[in-house]
Amino acid sequence: MKRAMDLFVAAFAGGLLLLPIALIALLVRLTSSGPALYWSDRVGRNNRIFKMPKFRSMRMDTPAVATHLLGDPDRYLTPIGSFLRKSSLDELPQLWSILKGDMSLVGPRPALFNQQDLIALRTDAGVDRLTPGLTGWAQINGRDELPIPDKVRLDAEYLRRQSFVFDLEILCLTAWRVLHRDGVTH
Repeated sequence: MKRAMDLFVAAFAGGLLLLPIALIALLVRLTSSGPALYWSDRVGRNNRIFKMPKFRSMRMDTPAVATHLLGDPDRYLTPIGSFLRKSSLDELPQLWSILKGDMSLVGPRPALFNQQDLIALRTDAGVDRLTPGLTGWAQINGRDELPIPDKVRLDAEYLRRQSFVFDLEILCLTAWRVLHRDGVTH
């Protein structure tokens, strides 16, 4: 049932948002050099690496590390990068990853390939068995502000509590947090 919901919502949202997605892609291209999409190596289910698309919000010369590890992340943002990140519009291309089956609507956010500490803690907690999500329990309980052990604790709680109703709750809370920009630092 979860996969069916993922496919339905991603296809419906992709069709509904086709024009805004095309407009954002055009704005990214017009305001900075480089492609509109950034394909990031991410860790998926069973620690398998997959390519996750995002609208590019950072300059092309940005190191491939988590934003919080950059000395001054603001200096790497494109002219519309801050807006894309704070509004979470940079995440829209991940609808493709959901359709493809690399991601789900709800699950732990996919780690960067080089976040070994996060990957190891998730593997120890069994969270690596989950398909990563566009949003998750950790996202609505702190997002960028959470230390890695707290993220893993919340991901493990999601693993234990996962259900259709819990996913709906997380999706509703995500919409609320995104609209109010709660927990977004960059």
